[in-house]
Amino acid sequence: MQLHLGSCPVVVGSSVEMAKQFLKIHDQSFAYRPNSSAGKYFHYDYTDILWAPYGPYFRHARKICLTELFNKKTLSSYEYIRVEELQDFLSALYASCGNPVMLKDHILNLTLNNITRVVLGKKLGDDSESKVFKKILDESFLLTGMLNIGDLIPWINFLDLQGYVKKIKALSINLDAFLERELDRHISRRQDHSSPKDMLDVLLQHADDPNPELKLSRNKIKSLTQDLLGAGPETSSAIIQWAMSELLKHPELFAKATEELDRDLNMDEVWGLTVHRKVPLVAIAQPRLPVDVYSM
Repeated sequence: MQLHLGSCPVVVGSSVEMAKQFLKIHDQSFAYRPNSSAGKYFHYDYTDILWAPYGPYFRHARKICLTELFNKKTLSSYEYIRVEELQDFLSALYASCGNPVMLKDHILNLTLNNITRVVLGKKLGDDSESKVFKKILDESFLLTGMLNIGDLIPWINFLDLQGYVKKIKALSINLDAFLERELDRHISRRQDHSSPKDMLDVLLQHADDPNPELKLSRNKIKSLTQDLLGAGPETSSAIIQWAMSELLKHPELFAKATEELDRDLNMDEVWGLTVHRKVPLVAIAQPRLPVDVYSM
């Protein structure tokens, strides 16, 4: 089914087979991103992975992420961070026993601190800079999820009827100031430490490569760092909250999910977050729509 949102043609795939056509068989044909105010002003002129057009830069940036940032060895090296943050999360919940708890805030802090320690090498606290960054993240999710009329009808974009461009420009200035400070801090720190300590160090190391496939400019480093920081916290915390609320609303699913706790534990394995389990994790399906809808 094809729709036109303003002057933008949109193809809707409503079946598994059509999704396969778009995402696997003809994925390169549909890999290009539409122009948008968010991509232009907030994502450094379409230089992040989310908004970059398919081409040499997109492939190079994705290659860096897959081979340098998200490989098994790198992720395993950050396991201690995940363990420490999980312990802090559980300690905070334990300290709140007997009192109402805003679970959303605790889960968001858990996911956000995990990501900032891996990407920036530091944990966000209650200082003014951390509060500003959290506010930037909240506003960025709100604005990038809004429908900007000027993106759908480009010839009236200069009017900025919703004030969208003004807001996204102001937000991009605040984000750029934060990322500039982090870049300067990391560049200064690299004079004392030759080996990379976090993901931003890895990106800076690629920028220093004398024979790169494609040169990573300062703006491109900031854009990729923005992707790393913004992609995880809100979505991860929302999924965890949704899963916990569903388990609480459906006691039978909760009982099934916790059934393995009554079984014997395998004490022969090394303790950690990613060890092989004696009792395999099994996904428990909970349809949000009538079953017949999924077979359409």
